[in-house]
Amino acid sequence: MISVIVLHHDKVEYSRACLQSLLRSSARPLEVINVDNGSHDSTPQMLDEWEASAQAAGIETQRLRFETNIGAVRGRNVAMEKARGQHIVFLDNDTIVAQQNWLEALRDFLEADASRAIVAPKMLFPWEPYLIECCGCGVSPRGRIQYIGRGEARDSCLEPRQVQCAISAAWMMTRALYEKLGPLDEVYSPVQYEDLDYCYRARMEGHQVWVQPAVELYHFEHTTTALSEDINFKYVTTKNGVTFKKRWGAVIEGENGPDESQTQWASIPKRRIEEVDWQTLLP
Repeated sequence: MISVIVLHHDKVEYSRACLQSLLRSSARPLEVINVDNGSHDSTPQMLDEWEASAQAAGIETQRLRFETNIGAVRGRNVAMEKARGQHIVFLDNDTIVAQQNWLEALRDFLEADASRAIVAPKMLFPWEPYLIECCGCGVSPRGRIQYIGRGEARDSCLEPRQVQCAISAAWMMTRALYEKLGPLDEVYSPVQYEDLDYCYRARMEGHQVWVQPAVELYHFEHTTTALSEDINFKYVTTKNGVTFKKRWGAVIEGENGPDESQTQWASIPKRRIEEVDWQTLLP
């Protein structure tokens, strides 16, 4: 079984698009754990409808409902305690699955080499010309984060590669890694840098983090948490960035990370979901 954990906090239209695309995934057995972090819009009603469709399609479902927004870190940790799969997937509700067999492709990639523990897909902006948002992450010697391939053409990042870390908007990891490392570190609550930290924890234990560009997902970027009014996104990003650099600074300095010029993010004009015909993106 593969367990997919999806975070929700309001933004029902993003969640609907994400789950409709996930419904078309071909992997079975599959369970989807929806974490509703205190949504006040129609997300609960949408989840009722979607779960009925999922069960009819042979997808098992669990729902975790919290009355307040407990954050991405805690929400995922609780969900991982409930997950039954041998592979665990994080998926933000501002993503859209692009391929029906994406889960099998990520699973097969991990299983091809026992040293592989985390693999991320190539993330694309969900509007033409579908430029790359992120194809794995690099970390400069000073601790600045690079989104590899950001702003480049869709076909410019093609080969699998080991990376220093990856973002958890979408990734798959082995249950064995979770059982070894335990939960995400809640010092990073409510969100930001907990995923990068987890990658470094995995690598320090001798495991590998990869990106597999043959698997693609669309990502609206900074919607699941950055648009949440009860989270000061800029503040927690800065605070958690400092924590991450203090913890891993000595390791990062010894790595062959990107130079500072490669960590300057390309400016990509953003679009909201109502500006995109997301139905055409479904696999």
